[in-house]
Amino acid sequence: MDAFYASVEERDHPELAGRPVVVGGTPQGRGVVAAANYAARKYGIHSAMPAVTARRRCPQAIFLPCRIDHYAKVARKIREIFQRYTPLVEPLSLDEAFLDVSGSERLFGPAERIGRRIQQNILAELRLVASVGVAPNKFLAKIASDLEKPAGFVVVHPDRIHQFLDPLPIQRIWGIGRQGSKFFSGLGVSRIGQLRQLPLQLLRNHLGNHGEHFRRLASGIDERQVVPDREAKSVSHETTFAADVRDPQALRAWLLELTDQVARRLRRHKLRGRRLQIKVRFADFQTITRSESLREPTNITDELWQVASKLLDKRLADEHLPVRLLGIGVSGIDRSEIQQGTLFDNEQRKKQSQLDKVLDDVDDALGRHVLRRGSGLNRSSS
Repeated sequence: MDAFYASVEERDHPELAGRPVVVGGTPQGRGVVAAANYAARKYGIHSAMPAVTARRRCPQAIFLPCRIDHYAKVARKIREIFQRYTPLVEPLSLDEAFLDVSGSERLFGPAERIGRRIQQNILAELRLVASVGVAPNKFLAKIASDLEKPAGFVVVHPDRIHQFLDPLPIQRIWGIGRQGSKFFSGLGVSRIGQLRQLPLQLLRNHLGNHGEHFRRLASGIDERQVVPDREAKSVSHETTFAADVRDPQALRAWLLELTDQVARRLRRHKLRGRRLQIKVRFADFQTITRSESLREPTNITDELWQVASKLLDKRLADEHLPVRLLGIGVSGIDRSEIQQGTLFDNEQRKKQSQLDKVLDDVDDALGRHVLRRGSGLNRSSS
């Protein structure tokens, strides 16, 4: 989806059309930008930027609070459109998903036609704009979907993968950020085609396993399958920031939103998880993961958040490097029927589970952030 949060606000408030719109925190507080529409992006405003900086760059911008539950309801309607064409839908976040349509082509026609129909359905039914990438694998489809926003539609044919990738900057490869770009710049490499020509041993010597991984992506090789939630061995969400983030409170706020999205997905599919993991990628290219086993399988937001926030606090020193990527995942998926006696033996667990149900029900019924967790952080107040 193109500038999803901001686009939903523009749709719901037609008077905002054409004006720079920023969703997230307020310039008066210590909030950060969650999303900016394309009119605001012309001023250099991007997600994770301090709202006060966004205000300086564009004094006439309209700042709106983040209505995450409303956007989640819209996202479910988008997913319903996906499900008309294939059951193989793997959400990456509220505004992005992979679809495997290889088994649907006999019914709906080639993948390119399916992509066009989905894009048209979203526009006609929800009055929102989506960009589509059609390609043989996830990596190529992701790049294709990003290239011609807004309302982009890019097809990568299997016999033209190198022609598609070679002229693109190496930053298009997942995981290559500012520090990675500096390393490759020292080798005279700025384009994906140049990276692919580097000796594999050179990449291994300097980057270890990352080197081989980047070489495969530069060749257009990605063997990961599209895995729907109901079949997944884990459920995760992560976000890559447009600009590196140092503020610990902003990172906690982002982590809470990611935790809530993962918990909702677990509850939606009646799943629980036994192990939680966070992922942090710093500006110097270093990526760390830390995990902890849960007392018992759970999909309760508060229980997942208590563990996630503790892991984050342990990993972030007072003078930590800026963070480029943040993610959370829950594994050890338990699909068994929830036993009332074990789940609700603890009174606090019962209250938290009931709170989750109320928030989910209100979200489903009203589609807006009517209720908010009193003890939780959120990006608009961080």
